Amino acid sequence: MPYYGSCYCRDIEYQLSLSSPDDARTSLCHCGSCKKAFGTNYGLTAKIPKDALRITKGATKEHVADNGSAVIHREFCANCGSFICEYGDAVKDQFRYLCVGSLDEPEVLPPKGEFFCSARADWMPEIPDVFHKQRIKE
Repeated sequence: MPYYGSCYCRDIEYQLSLSSPDDARTSLCHCGSCKKAFGTNYGLTAKIPKDALRITKGATKEHVADNGSAVIHREFCANCGSFICEYGDAVKDQFRYLCVGSLDEPEVLPPKGEFFCSARADWMPEIPDVFHKQRIKE
């Protein structure tokens, strides 16, 4: 199934090709790195096969940094700053973590879990009926 997305200004557009929405593992992350990158209290990404994402218009700009536990690549629009995807060096040839909010219809990939729940904001409720991990490797 094709899904479509873009940055805010639409300088970047992409197609996501999945056999089923189950091919994506959408999750919230409450770590400090995601909070800063997303500019809110959690990140919402879908882990997808690298080859499932195809940029169809424009080109992303990349920022690479060590977040304290790994080197993270973040791709975004150089014009409007919209965050499109991220990935670590360890999985750069296999996966992308697509920013779910950049999809034209983000509801098609509901969350399956939460990471770094110990850092979840006190006011934010736990999402029911999904996995919950206090740390990434639990």
